[in-house]
Amino acid sequence: MGLAYLKEIDAHSRIALWKIEETEAEMIGKLQLDEEEQAKLKSLARGKRSLHWLATRVLLRYLLETREYIHCPSDANGKPYLPDFPYEISLTHSYDYAGVMLSTAGLCGIDLEIVKEKVVRIKDKFLKPEELAFIDPAHEVDQLYACWSAKEAVYKLQGNKGVSFLQDMQIKPFTFTPQGVMQLELLKGEHARTYQVYYERFNEYMLAYAVE
Repeated sequence: MGLAYLKEIDAHSRIALWKIEETEAEMIGKLQLDEEEQAKLKSLARGKRSLHWLATRVLLRYLLETREYIHCPSDANGKPYLPDFPYEISLTHSYDYAGVMLSTAGLCGIDLEIVKEKVVRIKDKFLKPEELAFIDPAHEVDQLYACWSAKEAVYKLQGNKGVSFLQDMQIKPFTFTPQGVMQLELLKGEHARTYQVYYERFNEYMLAYAVE
């Protein structure tokens, strides 16, 4: 299927999702990989892990509108960056989809999660009692995933550095709708501040993203 979702957030930022229906060989045929990336690909387990990695690279090529080689290394904390392009970047993947966010406005973070009932069992692992208090029982699973994805997006934005979802992030009360925005306060680190995190239900997935 290829490109499944494309959104221009504003003049500075955009996101896209790719539905993975290609084989690994078909994905590789769309790319130029250097020796380091070929070694990285070989180190990944066959199956979804390698397809997720390849799909983010295919999607990058689409968003950057280039057929040339794209250098996309990761820093010591695993945060990807583009040394040859003027964009901040964030990557995500879940089951049949991979996603990319690009921004010239500042650091960014994106997360995509497939929605499953199991999140109810672990809700107190990533939400404080005061956060759990505003969860609507009528939309419990969806709202819990919106909160999880929002915290994951901000975690990626700030650089994958030692931040606890439970202790170092606080979501302010919000009413869940299939598409909305919440306020998330990051309480620790050099990027500590309150972020607007946008979220939306995408088929059987929850998508969230934020820009600094």
